[in-house]
Amino acid sequence: MMTARKRIAALMMTMLCVGMLAACESTKTSESPPSTNTPAAEATDKPLETETSEPTETDDTAAAYEVLAQDLRVPWVITFDDDTVYISEREGNVVKVDGNKMTRQAVRLKKGVHGLGEGGFLGFLLAQDFAKSKMAYAYHTYEEKGRILNRVVLLKQNGEQWDEVRALLEGIPGAANHDGGRMAFGPDKLLYVTTGDAQQRELAQDRSSLAGKILRMTLDGKVPEDNPFPGSYVYSYGHRNPQGLVWNDKNVMFNTEHGPSGDPGGHDEINVIDAGGNYGWPTIYGDEEHEGLITPLYHSGETAIAPSGATMDKSNRILIATLMGGALYRFDPATKEMAVVFEGEGRLRDVKMKDGRIYVITNNTDGRGIPAKTDDRLLLLKPIE
Repeated sequence: MMTARKRIAALMMTMLCVGMLAACESTKTSESPPSTNTPAAEATDKPLETETSEPTETDDTAAAYEVLAQDLRVPWVITFDDDTVYISEREGNVVKVDGNKMTRQAVRLKKGVHGLGEGGFLGFLLAQDFAKSKMAYAYHTYEEKGRILNRVVLLKQNGEQWDEVRALLEGIPGAANHDGGRMAFGPDKLLYVTTGDAQQRELAQDRSSLAGKILRMTLDGKVPEDNPFPGSYVYSYGHRNPQGLVWNDKNVMFNTEHGPSGDPGGHDEINVIDAGGNYGWPTIYGDEEHEGLITPLYHSGETAIAPSGATMDKSNRILIATLMGGALYRFDPATKEMAVVFEGEGRLRDVKMKDGRIYVITNNTDGRGIPAKTDDRLLLLKPIE
């Protein structure tokens, strides 16, 4: 295993190389899978050798961890069915991790996954009644009539594969970068979905477009009657590339979001999300203010951390997996204090808490990281104070 010190050195070299794309992910083209999205290799049913690392060597913020799964292919999201973990892979698979057994499952879609740049098979969320229904929700990029688009679909698990039941929402603007893709159930039991601006900045301010938004829908794909704009899925707008959604115990909604690339760069955001709110992209960023636009609760200044998945701990602090930042951050909305609580394993795409335990997935195989021999991996962190 690569030591933490070597990983950080490699990450710094990568950061220097990507330069102007600091707040975005790679535009490197990955191979598009066939429309059936059959795994490129047979499912892995053999037990994994579970290992526990020694504490990393960098500083006191680095924690030991246990490897629950390895050799993941550009993983994107973690979701749970009791103690079983499911992970989406951007090429169009779902990986099931049950104890020390890892199985790569095919996803059969009616429109094939388009795997260019940041697109692909992204959001994946087990239905709230999954134990009975075996249903799940997914968000993926596809290509149609020469256009890159995104769609929300309902899937059903059939043995060791997933089959599309029906599309819930299609035609969401997509691009090589800025496709959003985070999905979450709100306290209201409705489905929330983030979309990027599809590299067309003006779409974020266009309420008739589904790009650069947080969408809200019923579980069967309809527009809720109490959405802020009648007849529209749009819940909030003026977003660039939101990739994290989380609620505290008072049902206050937060998101994490990538700031501008190039010059200026950085200014990655954490926002409190209000129904109908306009979060300013591309008119404002950072501390800038404008009438009718909402300034973020927190931004990273000129340093890009590229925040991705997020979760809430028992103290209402937000844990944030970061890509460019190469660390797990903890943000306290009450004090606005941001701290690194785990680092040294490269890019982190998602973080989840279950039964007080913290799970993260690395994202070093996405074309922008420096993968170690067994990357990417699902890690269970030792307790963090």
